[in-house]
Amino acid sequence: MNLHLFIPALFWSDNTFPEIYQDLSTPALATLLAKSRATKSFVNDMNAWLCKAFSVEKQRDWPVASIMQRMDSPGQYTNSSQDYWLRADPVHLRIEQNHIMLADRFMFQITQEEARKFSEAINQILAQDNITVLPLNPYRWYIRLSCPPELHTQTLSAATCNNINYLMPAGKDAGIWHKIINEIQMLLHDHPLNQERAVRDELAINSLWFWGGGFLPQSASSPYSTVWSNDDFARALALLCGINHRKLPDTAESWLQQINSSTESQLIVLDDLLNNEKYNDAYQWRENLKKLEKDWFLPLYTALKNNRIHSVRISSVNEKFSHDFFVKPSSLWKFWSTIKPLSFYADKL
Repeated sequence: MNLHLFIPALFWSDNTFPEIYQDLSTPALATLLAKSRATKSFVNDMNAWLCKAFSVEKQRDWPVASIMQRMDSPGQYTNSSQDYWLRADPVHLRIEQNHIMLADRFMFQITQEEARKFSEAINQILAQDNITVLPLNPYRWYIRLSCPPELHTQTLSAATCNNINYLMPAGKDAGIWHKIINEIQMLLHDHPLNQERAVRDELAINSLWFWGGGFLPQSASSPYSTVWSNDDFARALALLCGINHRKLPDTAESWLQQINSSTESQLIVLDDLLNNEKYNDAYQWRENLKKLEKDWFLPLYTALKNNRIHSVRISSVNEKFSHDFFVKPSSLWKFWSTIKPLSFYADKL
């Protein structure tokens, strides 16, 4: 059985902050990396990495919206493959000096009823543009268009906790969508629901982030037999490819007990570190990495050493790079491969 671990933000993006690795003990992970064959590419987004892993081609954007809506509205839009889908996710914007910073669902909660009421108000002002926002999930809203706009967008992950001034939609139709965004922001600024949220000391939903546009891919394939993940997009890709998707177990030992010895490939998505890095929470990033060491890296290292696993591939993305490591049981005998600190891989690869 071959295992592929996908761990976004395994390495801290800001390599001017080497102190984050100080006294961080992850001997099992360090050993796996040291004994691996390592490569680096320039994929810097979790959604892009997952699309590539499932052989989904990029259109103007990575077509996240069309793939996700099949999971969020099963059977509801029977001819959805003929339409262009665009995500229109609720977000919170905050002005900091001359920057506009974006916060995603990690920083706020919204109910399905709130999503319905917000979208109803938005749809009233967008009716003249023949646009309807569909809140298929409290945190994932969609727009369905019969004619694709000439638009290129940035993923929500790329925009989160970043200055969005240079991340707005681009392309021939960008002006139209900038106008739509401004109208939505004006509506939401004083919306009664946001006044109620302020009383409850909750962040306002004061904008939508358009991203992930495209048609449903005509072809997608998976090298995996099962995807283990709590990430909804990984689940949607498994559904698209017709393979098994299962919830992520708490530990590697629990996972090992659930699988049968075989030659099949398994994908495990461990994304506990991602939001810690996006929101610059160095302490929690370190704590979660320590937990991954205990719950996943050490048991998997032992399983590989004992030939319970044929190979382990570890992939990660951060804001700059994608790292990839491949190790087999025989690789663990490479006595000349010295154990290096995690900061080495962040800086040198």
